[in-house]
Amino acid sequence: MSTGGKIAVWTSVIAVLALAVFIFFKFCFVYAEGVNEGDINYFQKEGFIFKTYEGKMIQTGLKNSKVQGSIQSNEFRFSVVNERVARQLDEGSNTGVKLHWKRYLGTLPWRGKSQFIVDSVYTAKPMHTAQPVKQ
Repeated sequence: MSTGGKIAVWTSVIAVLALAVFIFFKFCFVYAEGVNEGDINYFQKEGFIFKTYEGKMIQTGLKNSKVQGSIQSNEFRFSVVNERVARQLDEGSNTGVKLHWKRYLGTLPWRGKSQFIVDSVYTAKPMHTAQPVKQ
């Protein structure tokens, strides 16, 4: 094999390895893990080809917006891959929940729209609802 052929082979091998490392870190590497607690705003199964569970949690407290003088609620958008976890969230609507999640650097169509993938539900407690005022 000529020197030019060896260089082409080694360049191809290095390029394939670099691509494999990039794909691993972008889509398979767990960047962060954590727990969020709040009330489920919505939870639904959606998609045309890949049906995924998507949800939004409203966390207690308020955060300052970048626009001066406005306040917004804390929203946590997440996806669920596990059917058991999806059933727990679906059955626990109108309850406060504590969700354990893993964050990936990229999204995959069969894993959901969010980088945050919920893998377990820690607690579900009844949501406090306002009682009518007796007159």
